Amino acid sequence: MTSRVFETVPPDPIAYLDRLAVSDPGLHYKATMLTALAAQRGHTVVDLGCGPGTDLAALAEAVGAEGTVYGVDHDREAADAATDRTAHLFQVAVRLADVHDLPMADASCDRARADRVLQHVADPALALREARRVLRPGGLLVLGEPDWGTLTIDHPEPSLTSAYTRYVTDHAVRNARIGSQLPRLAAEAGFEVVDVQPLTPVFREVATADRVLGLQRVTRRAVAAGYLSAADAERWLAHLATGPFLATVTFHVVTARA
Repeated sequence: MTSRVFETVPPDPIAYLDRLAVSDPGLHYKATMLTALAAQRGHTVVDLGCGPGTDLAALAEAVGAEGTVYGVDHDREAADAATDRTAHLFQVAVRLADVHDLPMADASCDRARADRVLQHVADPALALREARRVLRPGGLLVLGEPDWGTLTIDHPEPSLTSAYTRYVTDHAVRNARIGSQLPRLAAEAGFEVVDVQPLTPVFREVATADRVLGLQRVTRRAVAAGYLSAADAERWLAHLATGPFLATVTFHVVTARA
């Protein structure tokens, strides 16, 4: 079953990040993270996994002309896009580097942030220890990650939702439960966890949810992996495309002090 409400071709990664940033859920959680970061004029801030530089301008505005903002990303295309987009901001420097091995000296930064990055990295604990290393005593780290185990999509057959979510947590995302694990992992890395804010966006329109979740594409992969039968997938997608729609997933914003 193919419906025009579903995207069939995966979006360009940079285009996907751009459109998520300006969606209602994206605007809300990014504003929450920026407030929690409490960056001040003159601060040095590092954006871990900055992607195409989506948040670098807001960070530059927060630290002012006296401050410095580093964007770090391991993907050359993303780092090049971030460099181009921030060429007019003299206080921003983008580095092609890995968050597991940051190109900054010990205790050289006042603030650090990681936005939906740790769900993808090979070793979240090592990345957090690196963030702890580069932060000055008293510096703040703000983390924002979903817990994909909380993903709920209403369907008359709850077992289909359960199978879909199991596929997402087992295969689709490397560290799928990282959102709810952040406080423990941050504490184990030597941080004092000072705040945890759960944010739960609600999707009432299937097309809007699909632009974030890739419902049909992920369903096809779940069938290939044996989590859903082809018939299950047909019923699942048909109802999502035509019936009343509701989906939620909980996103965690964690603030920790070095």
